[in-house]
Amino acid sequence: MIKQRKIIFHKHYFTDFYLEQTEKLQEKIEYIFKILRTVQNVPKKFLDHMTGTDGLYEIRIELDSNIYRIFCCFDKGNLVVLFNGFQKKTQKTPKQEIDMALKLKDDYFNSKNKK
Repeated sequence: MIKQRKIIFHKHYFTDFYLEQTEKLQEKIEYIFKILRTVQNVPKKFLDHMTGTDGLYEIRIELDSNIYRIFCCFDKGNLVVLFNGFQKKTQKTPKQEIDMALKLKDDYFNSKNKK
């Protein structure tokens, strides 16, 4: 039995994204969060490290023919910190979304270290 991961949100970006989605997509996001919380080795289909970044991950969601991503990182092993989410419309992940996630990640760790 693994120690369950805890999912938290940094700032409002994920919540804003989530609230804009359809009920069907919100259910799919909840399903993937359940996997993230309880499965020791989350399949790459649902969670993958962003190449060229220091500890930034993307949660992958597919629904119908749409692809969605939510950026996150891990803190102290079992804590998953969510940043921004978006609908992916091209092969390549938009640079501004990655930049935003990296900025939020830095902000999260900087604000945490000041406490």
